[in-house]
Amino acid sequence: MEENSEGMTFWDHLEELRWTLIRSVIALFVFAILGFVIMPYIYDTWIMGPTRAGFVLYKYLCYATSAVPFMPDFCDDTFYVRIINYNLTSQFFRHMTTSFWLALILTFPYLIFEFWRFISPALYAGEKRSIRWVCLFGTIMFFIGCAVGYFLVFPMTFRFLSTYQLSEMIENTISLDSYMDMFLMLIFIMGLVFELPLVSWLLSRLGLLDRSFFKKFRRHAIVGLLVLSAVITPSGDPFTLSVVFIPLYFLFELSRFMVKPEPEETDGEDDSEQADDSPRLSVEE
Repeated sequence: MEENSEGMTFWDHLEELRWTLIRSVIALFVFAILGFVIMPYIYDTWIMGPTRAGFVLYKYLCYATSAVPFMPDFCDDTFYVRIINYNLTSQFFRHMTTSFWLALILTFPYLIFEFWRFISPALYAGEKRSIRWVCLFGTIMFFIGCAVGYFLVFPMTFRFLSTYQLSEMIENTISLDSYMDMFLMLIFIMGLVFELPLVSWLLSRLGLLDRSFFKKFRRHAIVGLLVLSAVITPSGDPFTLSVVFIPLYFLFELSRFMVKPEPEETDGEDDSEQADDSPRLSVEE
């Protein structure tokens, strides 16, 4: 253990934890204020982007699907969904809550750093290297997951649901609260889903998971991921389903790569070699 950790009393650790929380709250508060100031621009440019035909994903999907007849039409330049507000206080509270969520995302690396700085004195050198790598990898995967949720999963889900009609007599009127609830939910869910390789690595370090699990349940995982992809993007066409399924299956295989190989493999090989050697010796004798 580090000397400064050994010399600290319980109250010293409590004081250090207090200052860690204070610095984290201050960082969140500062970024929330900045987010509150620029939030109208963020709404117009980014958050409401999937409601217009000029969204970046729709342009690329237009090029990719225009030659295939059974694919959904992403080339409709008239696509536009009007978001309305029917609650007097919704816009004000959405302004505040979205500023907080934006601040939480932007300060996520700093919060991880504060967590690392608090626990690092109690770790050995080897443990520090492992935790440092875990924090960096977890942060990167979280941001990648949020990006996949924003640029891929949410726009495709929103486009299908906003254009789906049970009857021509029913007109879709999408409220601000409904739009933002799905927007935040899908983005943060994808951010958490992309932590699956990290969770698998931690379970492997604890001895609770090895690669035999992924071999044994690969077929079950494929079916489960297909169902999950169909729930996330309920359009029913194979293109939309595969666009969501492929990243999820990639995470499954990446998780397999992150865990330790099953110990039974090497032990079994040694036992078989011994079993093969013993009859040879008896025959030669």
